[in-house]
Amino acid sequence: MNLKHDYRSIEEYQNRLEKKNALEALGIDPYPHCFAPTHDAEGLLEIAQGTTLGHFEEAEAGKTPLVTVAGRLMLFRAMGKNAFGTIQDRSGRIQIMFNRENTNITDLSNETLASTDTPNALKLIEKRFDLGDIIGVEGHLFYTGKGELTIYAKKVTLLSKSLLPLADKHAGLTDKEMRYRKRWLDLICHENVLKTFKHRSQILSLIRRHFEELGFLEVETPVLGTIYGGAQAKPFLTKLNALDQEMFLRISLEISLKKLLIGGFDRVFEIGKVFRNEGIDRTHNPEFTMLEAYAAYWDYNDMMRVVDTLFEKIALALHNTTRILFNREDGQSPVEIDLKAPWKRMTMKESIKVYGGVDIDALSDDQIRAILIESGMKPQEVKAASRGLLTAHLFETKVEHHLIQPHHITDHPIETTPLCKPHRDKAAKAEGLIERFESFIFGKEICNSYSELNDPLLQRKLLEEQAERKAKGDEEANPFDEDFIEAMCQGMPPAGGLGIGIDRLVMLFTNSYSIRDVLFFPWMKPE
Repeated sequence: MNLKHDYRSIEEYQNRLEKKNALEALGIDPYPHCFAPTHDAEGLLEIAQGTTLGHFEEAEAGKTPLVTVAGRLMLFRAMGKNAFGTIQDRSGRIQIMFNRENTNITDLSNETLASTDTPNALKLIEKRFDLGDIIGVEGHLFYTGKGELTIYAKKVTLLSKSLLPLADKHAGLTDKEMRYRKRWLDLICHENVLKTFKHRSQILSLIRRHFEELGFLEVETPVLGTIYGGAQAKPFLTKLNALDQEMFLRISLEISLKKLLIGGFDRVFEIGKVFRNEGIDRTHNPEFTMLEAYAAYWDYNDMMRVVDTLFEKIALALHNTTRILFNREDGQSPVEIDLKAPWKRMTMKESIKVYGGVDIDALSDDQIRAILIESGMKPQEVKAASRGLLTAHLFETKVEHHLIQPHHITDHPIETTPLCKPHRDKAAKAEGLIERFESFIFGKEICNSYSELNDPLLQRKLLEEQAERKAKGDEEANPFDEDFIEAMCQGMPPAGGLGIGIDRLVMLFTNSYSIRDVLFFPWMKPE
């Protein structure tokens, strides 16, 4: 139901408000302080499994297990002396049977009921309760004639009177934009959406456990700073009024975590929000969740093993297999992706040759520019680009969409990041390559990792180059960070580091098409 902002004027709101007032007049508190369920819907299925429960008569006589549950009333249908309803809690749904003679309402005395135009509690529930109300039910378990597990309600407690309706019971909440804007309705009406976000929480728990088992310590670092860095992105600007100071929301977790590495925390990780003032599309949101981890004395080879074993572990925990299905964007049959470790490894140049059909070593810079322009890039975008950036553009254009199965793409040009260690192979180092890998699944980058640069003099040189690019108008280049260089001069151990976009990871494991499907409250244009 598409409610206007002034929802108080709609008829449904007024009707429910009258019902609330009528219940209060009978001495029923529509918003009590607390309630104590003994089970949820899933727990009831577990205790009933393998047990011979009685039927209607045994439950009525109180000879079957007594349970107490709470949830939102989703269905209600009267059937003479009985009525059947369904309540929904965090774990699922359970059927409730209300009875004319034996169901009572908390705080409602027989004397009070007798003074109304409703002959029994069941009739009052039918007239004054609504779909969407949150109720508590105490009663006895039994199986209906059709074999459905049901609670014979002996006592019903109103826990929250809903004043606005749920989505239309036939059409449902189908408007995608409204589902994102009013996520609480989406969660109530769509069990699959609730399942997606439960999986998100489970995934975060699995990630934490994975890194803790490897000896990492979880930390928290500042969101606000006077400078930003660690990624190529345009920041959000804000102001600290107390100091009349310009501040930035962080675009990365990297710099702070490296300072902790310098301080002696050999293995650290953080899962936190970062903010990039960029475009919004199905894989980008201005604020998103990142995992970054750093381990002293490791390199990018160690981090590759951390990544593919992490994904393998999550797949097994969620799906009991490393093979998962992912829907195509074009609506064709889903693709099966195998996350079993180890994943395929290729250098960037190898991938361009294998998947793009281009031997970059046999081409001049101008020949590469011609290929890129033919592929749709604008001449001004490639005119002044160095060979390293041309290589990166060629990879993005010719290769990424082919990387459906998991790949680690290694050995990137140094121009792609100022924070990575030059390659240890002398020939690769002379060519301007660094020890960096990006992991790709279904044509999308899922992870970024380096053998971290720990030479403060080289780091200074690279950050100065970034600052020059920023001065020339590159909004995504990093400003110079003298504080970081000073910290590095204290001595940073050799280290491996990685960053994983949590939202894209959740998209993969929940087979979600858009990043908005895995964010509780994605950014939306104002209505």
